[in-house]
Amino acid sequence: MQTHFTDADRQKPHIQEAERILRTCVHCGFCNATCPTYQLLGDERDGPRGRIYLMKELLESRDDDDQVTEETRLHLDRCLTCRNCETTCPSGVEYHKLLDIGRAEIDRRVPRSAAERAQRYALRKMLVDPKRFKALLTLGQTFKPLVPGKLRSKMPPAPVDAGQRPDSQRHARKVLILEGCVQPGLSPNTNAATARLLDRLGISVTPISEAGCCGAIDFHLNAQEAGRERMRANIDAWWPQIEQGAEAIVQTASGCGAFVKEYADMLKDDPAYAEKAKKVSALAKDIVEILRDEPLEALQLKEHQRLAFHCPCTLQHAQKLNGAVEGVLSKLGFALTPVKDAHLCCGSAGTYSVTQPELATQLRDNKLNALEAGNPEVIVTANIGCQTHLASANRTPVRHWVEVVDAALV
Repeated sequence: MQTHFTDADRQKPHIQEAERILRTCVHCGFCNATCPTYQLLGDERDGPRGRIYLMKELLESRDDDDQVTEETRLHLDRCLTCRNCETTCPSGVEYHKLLDIGRAEIDRRVPRSAAERAQRYALRKMLVDPKRFKALLTLGQTFKPLVPGKLRSKMPPAPVDAGQRPDSQRHARKVLILEGCVQPGLSPNTNAATARLLDRLGISVTPISEAGCCGAIDFHLNAQEAGRERMRANIDAWWPQIEQGAEAIVQTASGCGAFVKEYADMLKDDPAYAEKAKKVSALAKDIVEILRDEPLEALQLKEHQRLAFHCPCTLQHAQKLNGAVEGVLSKLGFALTPVKDAHLCCGSAGTYSVTQPELATQLRDNKLNALEAGNPEVIVTANIGCQTHLASANRTPVRHWVEVVDAALV
């Protein structure tokens, strides 16, 4: 794609990055064929190719250009950042990086309404602190009948009891685990089940309480520097254990895993953290990356349920681990039902289900129809956001796949 930036613009790091990405796009349109919002809305501006054109025009225009409008932001906001387009793209366009640049630029030049700013600020403050989120969640569950309609439908039931975690010093092999921000409140059993499962395989899990939210929520709500501060704080929290030989930083939420794997890129210009961030990104592993390399025949299961696996976008498109969980589950003896259009997003997409509820609900219901077509006993997934979003329809039970494996162990 041809660009028309001025020499002055090309001195700016974000324009240099944007131009590099834009020039890889050949506007072939293959991306639209797999874009969930384009399939729903049929508007070129709600597909990756159209959004790329909008961002090109935005970045090439002047600050006083009256062509830059809230309509441009509307189409950028509707993007799920599912990265399905990146999997489809034959030219390797790094669309998600361009989108981060475009969203930051449109917010700088066309300020959001007070109501939108308040909503985004509230989401950042409510979701990123585990203790605050858990307290608010408990309050909401207690007074659920009084919660406004839209929020009430998103209020999950009380979580499954986490049970006991094994001693974190039992084995010579040790991994760290990111506890997350909303997962401890919504599904505390996920990381506990992971610790029990890895313990069976001779691996001890060390939680680091000082490590908090991965930074994705701040970053994708356009508080990018706040997101980077969370990255730095997590690196500081993990570093002593990394120096002592921790072999991996395990993620059980694929959204967090995809983001932590990008620490190296997002902090590459920070002289104090660039090298440490590179090490952290190299150590970041989704739980399936650990389990698939272990002797799974050592695990004995008492039951094998019929499962439908929902592969989150952050697992298949961002981390390129499509088929990995299915392989482990099949090896363990679970029966997996076929899922049509498994590449499509469920509509959760971080805070998307809150900021774009109508589109998110359509995508959720379409995804559930595909997942339920094979009559599974349980739907399993690998990301807390997808799990909560799919479960909000109150149809087939939805759980993290590690919890199902843990529950089936003899």
